[in-house]
Parts: sequence; C-alpha cells; structure tokens
Amino acid sequence: MPAVTEDGPAAARAGARNRRAVVASLMLCMGLAALDSTIVSTAVPQIVGDLGGFSVFSWLFSGYLLAVTVTLPVYGKLSDTFGRKPVLIAGCVLFLLGSLLCALAWNMAALIAFRVVQGLGGGALQGTVQTLAADLYPLKQRPKIQAKLSTVWATSAITGPAIGGLLASYADWRWIFLINLPLGVVALWLLVRHLHEPERAAPARRPRVDWAGALTVFACGGVLLTALVQGGVAWPWLSAPSTALFGTGLALIGVLVLVERRAAEPIIPGWVWRRRTIAAVNLALGALGLLMVAPTVFLPTYAQSVLGLTPVAAGFVLSVWTLSWPVSAALSQHVYRRIGFRSTAMLGIGTATLILFAFPFLPYPGAAWQPAVLMLLLGGALGLFQLPLLIGVQSTVDWAERGTTTASVLFCRQTGQTVGAALFGAVANGVLASRLGGAGDLDSVTASLESGAPAEHVRRAVAEAVHAVYFGAACAAALAFLVLLFMAPRRFPVLTNPGD
Repeated sequence: MPAVTEDGPAAARAGARNRRAVVASLMLCMGLAALDSTIVSTAVPQIVGDLGGFSVFSWLFSGYLLAVTVTLPVYGKLSDTFGRKPVLIAGCVLFLLGSLLCALAWNMAALIAFRVVQGLGGGALQGTVQTLAADLYPLKQRPKIQAKLSTVWATSAITGPAIGGLLASYADWRWIFLINLPLGVVALWLLVRHLHEPERAAPARRPRVDWAGALTVFACGGVLLTALVQGGVAWPWLSAPSTALFGTGLALIGVLVLVERRAAEPIIPGWVWRRRTIAAVNLALGALGLLMVAPTVFLPTYAQSVLGLTPVAAGFVLSVWTLSWPVSAALSQHVYRRIGFRSTAMLGIGTATLILFAFPFLPYPGAAWQPAVLMLLLGGALGLFQLPLLIGVQSTVDWAERGTTTASVLFCRQTGQTVGAALFGAVANGVLASRLGGAGDLDSVTASLESGAPAEHVRRAVAEAVHAVYFGAACAAALAFLVLLFMAPRRFPVLTNPGD
C-alpha cells in the first residue's frame, strides 16, 4: 500500500492520490496484458502476407499463452519474496521490450520468439496486478478494484480485435505492438513514482530463490501445454510427437516434485494444495477456464455458420457476456457478505450450469437474440462465481503468501483454458467427422465461411458439434459446483489482520 509520511488531512489526501495513481497504473498494466491476447487475431492475414510462415502462425497465440501460463507461479513466489513493485516493474519492462522486438520482427520465427518474450512479461503483469489489488484495499473495498480490473479486461476483449483490424488495414500491423510502448511507459512512471510498499520486518535469513524449481516449472509446463495446444492440430493425438511430449511432461512432473520437496523456498509450495480452501478454489477456477472455451472459441463459428451472421454481428453475440460479468462481479459483495464466499460462488456456478445445459435446446436454426440472452445471463452468473472465490482465497492468507496464492489460482484457470481448447476441439471435430462422414473438421468449416453460406447439412453438423461442446462445458460447471460443495469449507477462514 502506498506509504504516507505526512500527518493530518494533507497526508490523507496524498495517500488517496497515490492510491488512485497506482490503481491507474494497474489498470493500464491489465489492459496491456488483456489487449495483447486478442489484438493480433484480426491482423493475421496482413502479418502472414508480410512475413510468410502461414503453417506456424498459430504459435503467435500459443507461444504467448504458454509463456504467460508457465511463469505465473514463478512471479507469484518472487513477489512474495522481494515485493510486488520490483516484480511488476521488471515484468512491464520485459513486456515492452517484447513489444518493441515484435514490431521489428523480420520473419515469422522472430515474431513468434518475441511474442514469447512478451508473454514472459505478461505473466508478471497478470499475477502481480491481481495481488497488488488485494494489497491496496481492505476486504470490504476489494470488490471495487476487482470490478475495475474486470471492466478493463472485458473492454480489451471487445476492442482488441477491432483495434488490430483497423491498424493492420489503415496503418501497419507493426503498430499493434508499438502502441503498447506509450501506454507501458505511463504505467511504469506511475508505478515508480507512486507505489511505495510498506517496509516489512527483515527475514531471519536471506531469501533464497528456487531457480531449479523455476526452470523445472517452466520446462514441465511448456512441454505439457505444447502437447495440449498442438495435439490434434499439428499432429495426431496418438502420434509419436504427442506421445513423446506427454511422456516427457510426466517425467518432468516427477522431477518437479523431487526438486520442490528439497527446496528451502519452493516455487510451488505444498501448502497450496494441502489447504482445503486454496485447493478447492484452484480446482473450481480450473473448471472455469475449461468451460470458458465453449463460448469464446466455438460460439463465433456457431453464430456465423448456423445463424448466418456476419463476423461483426457474431462478435456482438459473444461480447454481451463481457457486459454483465463486471456488473455482476461488482454487485457480488452484497451477496457474499450475507451468505458467504462459498455459497455465493455455488449460486453463480449452479446458475451457469443450467444456462450451459440450456444451450443445446435452442431451436434450429434460431435467432441471434437467443444465444445472446444466454450469454448475457452466463456473464452474470460467472461474475457471481469468480470474484467471490478470488477475493475470498486472497483473504485467507497474509501478505507473504498472497502472491503465491493468487498466482496458483490464475495458473489453474489458464491451464483449464488450454486443456479445454484441446478437449473440446477434439469433441467438436469428432462430432463433425461423424456427421459429415469424415469429410471435415472445425477448421475446414470455418474456412468455408469465407467462400459463402455453408450447405444445410454442414450447418446442422456445426450446430450439433457446438451443442456437444456446450454440454461438456455444463459438465465442467457442474464439476466446479461439486468441488465447492464437498471440498471448500462452509466459511472461508478469513484472516482478521491479513498483513495489509
């Protein structure tokens, strides 16, 4: 929390100004991380046309995602050891360096490598911003800052593709990365000038960084996530590359367990999974990442091929849930103060389960307002689910454990999204293959949209495939409900003085 050395009303005003400036920097950092996960998508044709490398362009997204995901636990532990400010500043600098290098890329291989550098910084931005948000505000005020961050994320998700398309069409695709620089410099200036973390008691011994554990986490996560991202896409699931990657990943898990057991200050401490509350929240939000794949990945294809909408209209059908999610999250405090974090989250995910189960019962072909209404309701339900769990679990630990706890939650959610993309992609392609006699998969159907309206039998096949995916997402939501019901304590053990 920003430190104030003055006394009286002037000190209060200075402290308030400092905190507002820090919040502005956190929102800028969150906006940078959120924007770069979506802004590149609409500029792919221009990038490929300039640099080539069509066969590997998917790694522009996969490389960034992998780097963000596997570094989250590392940055969480580092922020608990050395403080939030140096970690966030280092992550911001690394992210901006990656952005500058991306703008200077001379071929697709270089651009992919520099996107990984961006992701290495993006992991620090995502995890440390969420941790600092909890540091800045006491429990009663945390929904305000979290609602602001949710709004930033939602706005970036909506505007990212549009900004990317405009820059690629009317300027140059390199500006997609260059616009990060002025925003990032402002965020850095605000952090350096206004973020003053309170001094804490010096540890009894010098902190030791578990670099062996960090490297093992990076290697293990990178191998397994690569297997999930590329399996069924670059090579068949039962092929030699998939088998080799999964086998290597499992072996590295064993190495990681051994390294972390021997480490004095492990990157992934055992208490993250031994404490019921944290373990339950990790699993529940992992299931959230899993189910989010259904609307974000498959709904646009459904809207275009089944409902016959344009890409812009299909994007609107998807974007409505980003309107209700932040509003619901901001209002969730009035619910969990009455019935508790666990019950509020169960109410949200239980409602989401019913909404996801309702999707396969939509009429065929139906009207655009029908899935839009379901998405609006789904965003409201998930706002009641996610934010109480995040605020609740952060409130069960003190300052020295909050970074690690927050990072573990975000890591599980990101991993759930990766697993969901692989799992539901396989489900959708399997349904399409059975309905089309093995003559197509989701990628070929998506490509056919550019050449005109798909045939009736293709539209029905896509509808059935997406219905199957939504059914799977409903099962993931039901799993999250059961995890909270049987694993999470009725009342989260909130600390009365959590080291703020």
